Amino acid sequence: MGCALRHSGSLWADTAPAAATYAALPGDTSVDVAVVGAGFTGLWTAYYLARTDPSLRIAVLEADTVGFGASGRNGGWCSALFPASLDKLARLGGHDAALALDTAMREAVDEVARVAEDEGIDAQLAKGGTIALVRNRAQLARARDEVDHARRWGLGEERLRLLDATGACERLAGTRTLAGLYTPDCAAIHPLRLARGLAAAVAARGVRVHEHTRVTRISPGRVDTAAGTVRAGTVVRATEGYTAGLVGERRTLAPVYSLVIATEPLSAETWAQIGLARRETFTDLRHLIIYGQRTADDRLVFGGRGAPYHFGSRVSPGFEHEGSVFAALRATLVDLLPVLHDVRVTHTWGGALGIPRDWCASVGLDRATGLGWAGGYVGDGVTTTNLAGRTLRDLILERDTALTTLPWVGHRSRRWEPEPLRWLGINTGLRAMAFADAEERLTRRPSVVARAVQPLIGG
Repeated sequence: MGCALRHSGSLWADTAPAAATYAALPGDTSVDVAVVGAGFTGLWTAYYLARTDPSLRIAVLEADTVGFGASGRNGGWCSALFPASLDKLARLGGHDAALALDTAMREAVDEVARVAEDEGIDAQLAKGGTIALVRNRAQLARARDEVDHARRWGLGEERLRLLDATGACERLAGTRTLAGLYTPDCAAIHPLRLARGLAAAVAARGVRVHEHTRVTRISPGRVDTAAGTVRAGTVVRATEGYTAGLVGERRTLAPVYSLVIATEPLSAETWAQIGLARRETFTDLRHLIIYGQRTADDRLVFGGRGAPYHFGSRVSPGFEHEGSVFAALRATLVDLLPVLHDVRVTHTWGGALGIPRDWCASVGLDRATGLGWAGGYVGDGVTTTNLAGRTLRDLILERDTALTTLPWVGHRSRRWEPEPLRWLGINTGLRAMAFADAEERLTRRPSVVARAVQPLIGG
């Protein structure tokens, strides 16, 4: 397996410019809009509100530091992926509304790039698309089904195309490659650079960003913190994987960890053997999700699911270091790209995702209470948060726009089951996906187990 794993911090934290610091909330205050959470959802919401109406008094309250959660720890995919399928979205809002959300997600990838350029944020963004390798017969059948499904929805080759083995390996030379799916609608980014850049942009527009200000309770017109009470006409919950820590929100979103490793910088000769010449993001069609990218400084970042859900929706820094999961990620990476056998892994880290009961992200504003929310991205949040921020802007400013009619707006996922049912269900689902991959390797047919579980996770 080559060199041993070294437990460290996030690569993104080690390679971002020094962070600006923002003072904690000094005491009781009043604003027009209070945003709880200084991750992407909160920062995008504050950014678009401040740009559209500079007169608004806006405060962003963060328990730790800007980008501390999944926003600053993810794999760096700014993609058009949405956690719920087009079929599920059509059931929520109709065929045309589902396609409108799909289009809005694709446009949001370019919107992130546009804002980064306009604001002078060096997010190390490269829009190379995503290559998903097909590495066994069962995956090939599912890849063909996925393309057929896209065509039935009127999505052509410019959105998703099936590559033969040669075409797939030209992008990423993975072992046992039979084919590949390619979409152009994804950019690789340095997520923490983007988060810190957005915080600087909103602060420059007069938004009050308060770090080290832990919110304990959100209620109509009021945010309670240890440092004081914030009164606000509108309160936005943008807490994602940390939502369970708020009073009354224990069963709203389940925090599930995704873990990541990063290699040392690789030589030009090594990259010539691997591919990813346009910094494509990459995955394969297994059920237990993996994801990767080539960074601007020529490292390989590689992550995946597999870490357990912790009883009672607990989050803890200790949960970010599951040695067995890091070892499995490295083994998976070397199996995919044997040239990395002796490459040193320099960083290992993780973060908590927010998962709603029906695996469908949502955004909304209750006008009667002034309480807004966005989240439940299931790991697809880098781009979706941008769409959420613009949508919340329109809802808060009472603007009827194409964004406010999208089918995820106002959606309410039902609450997770109480413990121990929640713990049993989520961890059984994670094990089922691992079993499904083993089943497909053995039978060479699409997994029966995965087919049974799919309707529960975004089908």
